[in-house]
Amino acid sequence: MMDFPREFFIGGVYLPPLLVAALMGVIAASLTVSQLNKYRLSRYFFYPPLVYVAIAVIYTGIFGTYVVKV
Repeated sequence: MMDFPREFFIGGVYLPPLLVAALMGVIAASLTVSQLNKYRLSRYFFYPPLVYVAIAVIYTGIFGTYVVKV
């Protein structure tokens, strides 16, 4: 049986599960992009901000599917 997504309760504020997955995705994408910049691999991309958004969406999908269960 599938579990339904539940809200997260932090300090009296209810957060939807997709928001939590998106925050985790953006944080993971920021760490990934900072490593790409550190090793100068981002210079091989045509438009690095678009790569950042794409990585954030991929991480959000992964976290939403396997960690938060959206």
